[in-house]
Amino acid sequence: MGSSLEIIAGVDEAGRGPLAGPVVASAVILPENHGIEGLADSKKLTAKKREKLFDEINEVADVGIGIVSHRTIDKINILQATFKAMRQAINKLEKPPHKSLIDGFGFPDKKLKNEGIIDGDNKVESISAASIIAKVTRDAIMKDIDPIFPEYGFAKHKGYGTQYHMNALQELKATPIHRKSFKPVHENLPNMQWLKSNKKIGSLGEQLVALQYYNQGYKIIEMNRTCSHYGELDIIAQKNDEWIFVEVKTATKDQMGGPVSKVDNSKLQKLESAIQYFLSEQEDDKDIRLDVATVMLNKMPIIQYYKGISLD
Repeated sequence: MGSSLEIIAGVDEAGRGPLAGPVVASAVILPENHGIEGLADSKKLTAKKREKLFDEINEVADVGIGIVSHRTIDKINILQATFKAMRQAINKLEKPPHKSLIDGFGFPDKKLKNEGIIDGDNKVESISAASIIAKVTRDAIMKDIDPIFPEYGFAKHKGYGTQYHMNALQELKATPIHRKSFKPVHENLPNMQWLKSNKKIGSLGEQLVALQYYNQGYKIIEMNRTCSHYGELDIIAQKNDEWIFVEVKTATKDQMGGPVSKVDNSKLQKLESAIQYFLSEQEDDKDIRLDVATVMLNKMPIIQYYKGISLD
């Protein structure tokens, strides 16, 4: 493995096989006397044990994480996306390693020296650590986006092709975070006719908006919350000490007036009542903000935001 002066990183990935979500890679440089017990292939550990080791690894090790989205996976294929995530992870380490040991097979790179180790996550501690970091990181991402797509069960299966997931995919069609280049997804892509006939135009717009808020660091708490007779709150999010309520209006290019015309003073008054009803059920006291997002569905959806709408 090299002399004691060499800096060696272990590298592994999580999420090559799922039908949805990103692929995540981690690179880890462990100190010689790290004192971490129980390092092993992340798949052989319980979720509780992985999370405990995740914290211990981050306390003592140099850790880099690479995340490549479903969109990039569709553009360059899952193998190249995995290599891209690994390169990102290695390049995010504080100290550039002399060599990286990759679980399985290495990847071609003139600048980043690397070597594949078959069954490396069981043989090399730094690779085991990387597998844990990658797995816990990706699982957290899928749990965070689960409220945006509650019918799909992403928090449980993390995007893998379980029977529950396949049934949801066939019945509800693919979401914006599914990997379109994967056959089961490609066979279940919704078209505009399906969206209209199943009254899913509004839901798609809300999902697209919620994903953008998530990507900007907001935590999505709930979608489509019914607030008694006051109506529904499309998106409820949090960031810092603030509740953010987002009203989403979606239209297709052939609908007269577009989405903006659907938001008027009467609607804003109903939203205020719904927000106050929701807040009456909460124990914490946070600032509030109302945003309105409009979505025009086309080949490339056009989303506009109107943030901080006054409720006075």
